[in-house]
Amino acid sequence: MLLALLVLALMAAILAAPLAARTIARRRAESSKRRRIPRAAPISYDPGRERRAEQRARELLRSCVNDEEWGMYRDLGFIRVAGRHRPAGRRSTDARGTEGRGTGAVPDPNAVPDPEATGSVARTGEPPYAYLVYPHKPILAYVPATAQLLSEYCVEFPDISGGGATRLPASDDVLAKWMALTSDENRVIGRANMHLVGRQLDPARVRRDLWRLSEWERRRGTQDSIRIRRA
Repeated sequence: MLLALLVLALMAAILAAPLAARTIARRRAESSKRRRIPRAAPISYDPGRERRAEQRARELLRSCVNDEEWGMYRDLGFIRVAGRHRPAGRRSTDARGTEGRGTGAVPDPNAVPDPEATGSVARTGEPPYAYLVYPHKPILAYVPATAQLLSEYCVEFPDISGGGATRLPASDDVLAKWMALTSDENRVIGRANMHLVGRQLDPARVRRDLWRLSEWERRRGTQDSIRIRRA
């Protein structure tokens, strides 16, 4: 009886040996493959990365814009850029007819309401329209003479530096919009999505910013500066 059990055990071992050998070989191959594949280094989160990027962006912005524009951004959080186009004549239009077209257009100087008709007379040399440039918000067009809000122009400048961020630092975003407006206003506005004010920007906040801007200029004594700096 004992001999029979030994024979059965020997036969089972012989039959199981190939299966065990294949299992061992497969595990060794998988282990070797894992050793050959380099493991990606864990990404360590640096809480100061965005702060340092913004500091570099602010230094670059300061080196590109003039002293007034830099002071405006530093103190108010936005930059004003004067429009380049001059009206051939004045007539009133309803801005609602252009909302939702999907592409923007440079504000029509001819469509700017006559300041005399609204009880306000434009100062000599003042541009018929200007832009407020905010970080990570639409560009806003308005009439300096009357503080009338015209349109929002949605433009984006994604971060292509490869640093892992999905958008530019705030100051880089402002600089990109400023450079686009001052170098080719027609192109950047023509490619933007245009909407009535209020889609992303709060009209009450924008009017408050315009008041802050006027007070800022009054304190600095630079109310006429917009006449000099043109987009």
